[in-house]
Formats: sequence, structure tokens, C-alpha cells
Amino acid sequence: MRCAVLGRPIAHSLSPVLHRAAYVAAGLDWSYEAIEVGSDSLDGFLARLGAGWRGLSLTMPLKRTVVPLLDELSDRATQAQAANTVILQDGRRIGHNTDIPGASAAIRERYQGSVERAVIAGGGATAASVALALADLGCARIDLLVRSRERAVATLEAVSRHPNPPEVGFAPGPAQLVVSTIPADAQAEELLGLLDGAAAVFEVVYDPWPTPLAAAAIERDLVLISGLDLLVHQAVLQYQLMTGRSDTPVEVMRTAGEAELLRRAMGHH
Repeated sequence: MRCAVLGRPIAHSLSPVLHRAAYVAAGLDWSYEAIEVGSDSLDGFLARLGAGWRGLSLTMPLKRTVVPLLDELSDRATQAQAANTVILQDGRRIGHNTDIPGASAAIRERYQGSVERAVIAGGGATAASVALALADLGCARIDLLVRSRERAVATLEAVSRHPNPPEVGFAPGPAQLVVSTIPADAQAEELLGLLDGAAAVFEVVYDPWPTPLAAAAIERDLVLISGLDLLVHQAVLQYQLMTGRSDTPVEVMRTAGEAELLRRAMGHH
């Protein structure tokens, strides 16, 4: 069967490395590739997929673009109005969101403390999924650090659809958890200044590593949840949805991802 990750830009994606490692470990003769697809060409791409296709992972900027192109949405994808996973079954396209459970699993793997208050830098689809994950973990207040509130409207709406929604504001202050969903080069002093009093940092970017935020967290000896942690946990759930298997190849995927990031850091692209 064929699977792929779609997005633009896509060359940096670790998803093929993770999924292929899981296939090898499970003895599956499946393929998984990275394909550059932008928002404007997603509809046409989906229309051309043949019978051998089983699943797609979606990254920037497609998680929200894909929603109207699907036949069915899981509860979590409906809540987020964003899908990072599409299962192709009997001619139907079913959208799932594994970022939400993936984020809560990544947080809890590294950090067992309180997440009563959190700050999230960014207001896009990933920010919405992390906010919903925090709601699952009992977060009471989330403050968004965004350039413009208009950009965060869909994220606010997503949070409001949670059965136990946290209060959401735009006045970042002391918080137990600081989350960044923005590119490394967009991380300014304002974000780094929020680390005072924080217990943990969740940096969803994994390449380049470390980002300024991750470096500051390491320097201060804070608990650090990495983009690779999120990528692995959401990829395990994607792998299960795509293959119908129940094994959880967390360590297989993480080891493959770490090895690839190390290879890149040594200058082998």
C-alpha cells in the first residue's frame, strides 16, 4: 500500500523516516514518501489518487485546507476543524486529527506537573491542536502570543468546541508550560521572557534544533518536550489508523528520527 506526507515546503519532513522504520519493524512491504503539495493543488492531487493509496499525513499549510475536501471527519478533527491524517477507504476520504492526542501524550511522557496555565506562541492549526490537548489535560487558562488576533480566530473557535474549554486570552504572563508553534527565526525576546517561572517548554519545531526557545529551556534546566516527541506520538497513531495494527512503535520511530536529525546536523542533507 502507498502512504505519503503532503505539505509545502516538505523536504525537511521526518515523517517518511518514522513511518518507514515502523513498516520495517512490522514486516510491512508498504511505501511512504514526502510529496510537495500546496493548498491550491490539494484538491487535484486527492482526485488523482489510485486504488493503491491508503493514507496521507498532512502538514503545513494543508491541515485546515483539507477539511472541505473530506467525506467524513473524526470527532477530534471536527473539534479542531483541522485534519493531519486522511484515511482512504472504499473510495471515501476520512479525516482524523492525531496531533491532539499526540500532543497530550508527548507532554505527559516528559512532564507530569500542572498545566493549569499555559502560553502558546502562534495561532494556527498546530496551536489549536495543542490547545485542545491542554484542555484534555485540565488546563484552565491559555494565553496566545500572536502577531494579530485575527489569525487566531479559528483556534479560539476550536477551543470553544471542547467540552471543558479553558479560558483563552492574549495577555501572556507566568505559566507552567510555554508552547511554541512558530518558526525558530520568529522567536523574539518576548517569548523567551515568558520562561521565568515556567516548569516546562514544548517546542513543536524539530529542525533546526535547538531553536532559541529550546536552547533557553536547556540552559535553565526546564523540562523540554520536543517537536520530535510530538511528531513520534502523532505518527504512531497515524500508523495505527493507516495499517489497522495495534502495535505502538514509539521507540522504533524515535530512534529513526533521532538518527536522521543527527545525520542532518552533521551536514548530510
